Formats: sequence, structure tokens, C-alpha cells
Amino acid sequence: MTRAAEAELLNLSQKLLEAIVAGDWSTYASLCDESLSCFEPESRGQLVVGLAFHRFYFTLPADAKAPRQVTISQPHVRFLGRDAAVVSYVRLTQTVDEHGRPHTTRMEETRVWQRRDGQWKHVHLHRSASP
Repeated sequence: MTRAAEAELLNLSQKLLEAIVAGDWSTYASLCDESLSCFEPESRGQLVVGLAFHRFYFTLPADAKAPRQVTISQPHVRFLGRDAAVVSYVRLTQTVDEHGRPHTTRMEETRVWQRRDGQWKHVHLHRSASP
């Protein structure tokens, strides 16, 4: 595949992460397939299918004063044909605590994207928390 297709997937992945930290359900849902599947720390080792599990976290009150920034580090894109790709990276999330001290957390993430009708949709996620 082309560098343009790789850049498009990395941009979509960044947009997805920014929607997550901003609590922007509309953007998040528009990027995801309704049958999104995942393994992530919040699912406690269980495979979760569908968006309802994720929607719960978007409905929690957010601390509007706490700045957040999310960065994709060490990205790797692997195309599985013209209409499927795996995007793997380390996700760095920067926040500031109640005392004004900055903190950075990291997660290893693998996201599977599938193109349907010319549009990429996020169809699977595997996320691991780092100690």
C-alpha cells in the first residue's frame, strides 16, 4: 500500500485517541464499526463486542480542567490487503494532577481497521497496560 494510505490510518488513529481523551462520543462512534470487538484492561480479560461497553466511559463526568494530550509513539502499519490494516503503537497520555504535576502513562495498542464502501472503520482493539 502507499504511504498516503499509511498516513491516513495513522491520522484516523490519532483522531480516535483525541476523541477518547476529549470524551467526544460522536467522533469516536463515527470512526468505529458497531460490532467493534476488544480486549482491554477495562474488560478484565473478556472479549467485548459492540459499542455499549465503550459508551459507558464516555458518559462519566470528565474533569474539564485537567489538560490531556495523547501521542502515538513507534507506530507500525501492516496492510492485510487493500481493505484491512493493523495499526500498532505505544499510546502516551499526558495529564496534570490536582497539584499541577505532569504525569505520562503508556499503553500498548493494536487496532484493526477495515475499509467498507471506501471508508475506514475501526473494527478491533487490543490494549495492554504497562506497569
